[in-house]
Amino acid sequence: MPRSPLAPLPFEGAITDVAGLEVGHFTDTRRPTGCTVVIAREGAVAGVDVRGAAPGTRETDLLAPGNLVQQVHAIVLAGGSAWGLAAADGAVRWLEEHGVGLDVRFGTLPIVPAAVLFDLPVGDARIRPDAAAGHAACAAAGTQAPAEGNVGAGAGALVGKLFGAQHAMKGGIGTASVKVGGLTVGALIAVNALGDVIDPDTGAVLAGARTDDGRALRDTRRSLLRGELPRPLLAGTNTTIGVVATDARITKVQANRLASVAHDGLARAINPVHTMSDGDTLFALATGRVPLVDDGPGMTVLSVMAAEAVARATVRAVRAAQGVRVGGMHFPAMADLDARG
Repeated sequence: MPRSPLAPLPFEGAITDVAGLEVGHFTDTRRPTGCTVVIAREGAVAGVDVRGAAPGTRETDLLAPGNLVQQVHAIVLAGGSAWGLAAADGAVRWLEEHGVGLDVRFGTLPIVPAAVLFDLPVGDARIRPDAAAGHAACAAAGTQAPAEGNVGAGAGALVGKLFGAQHAMKGGIGTASVKVGGLTVGALIAVNALGDVIDPDTGAVLAGARTDDGRALRDTRRSLLRGELPRPLLAGTNTTIGVVATDARITKVQANRLASVAHDGLARAINPVHTMSDGDTLFALATGRVPLVDDGPGMTVLSVMAAEAVARATVRAVRAAQGVRVGGMHFPAMADLDARG
């Protein structure tokens, strides 16, 4: 029997189950927006894979395997579109103040890649994460499981916008972890997808584009295949971003591969995904505390764990979300539609 979308999920965990990582949110109370930081004080091997066609990123080139820098010290995820990249400046400042970074002889230089999502339609678009927001997110960081739903980079996130924002639902940020044979993989995903969020086990639509009366889910995939036409879209006005992390000891090449296969989790939990209007970007972090026993089979297991953690975190993002009313528009959450029966 397929389980109810609101039945308790058969898994738990958070990205902070990966030893050596801290997570902090800043949520702006003036409108739904914010930023989230994942800190690796001791440094972490990192990779990245950008699949969406409209990304907003910072410091991703240095993560290419052939480039010099081998470790990063934090990843910033933010709302506010390209303006939100300023949050990374605040994270850099906070890390420098706390002696975290790369010794470049003339100072301690924190390496902080970042990615942003487009949440400007939700409230006053002139309010977006800045350097002070990134600094505050770092100050709030800890090793406890981070809050989920309408917080941090997920505060202004929406899902299911292919047939117009008036039919969209509230997205959010979610986290999950998977443990196998002494290894841990965790994910933290801010879900602002153009498409619907899908239960990866049953294929049921959990949140996304609603019907014209707003009371039920439309099922974007089936609607498109029936020939229903989407609304005209502005490129880059969506985007799912996140971090997948492990305590495994892997190389920079392997970290980039882990970021790539982690997108399989997005493909299982979002449909459509990686569109021309999404800037879907996943970072991979490896703290290196647990040896990877066998590079071949070991990476295969790690890859399966990464995709699973990402899919679970994506589902948790919409399950934890709460509906909002902004500017005369109502963006219900998954729980709101379920309560209507």
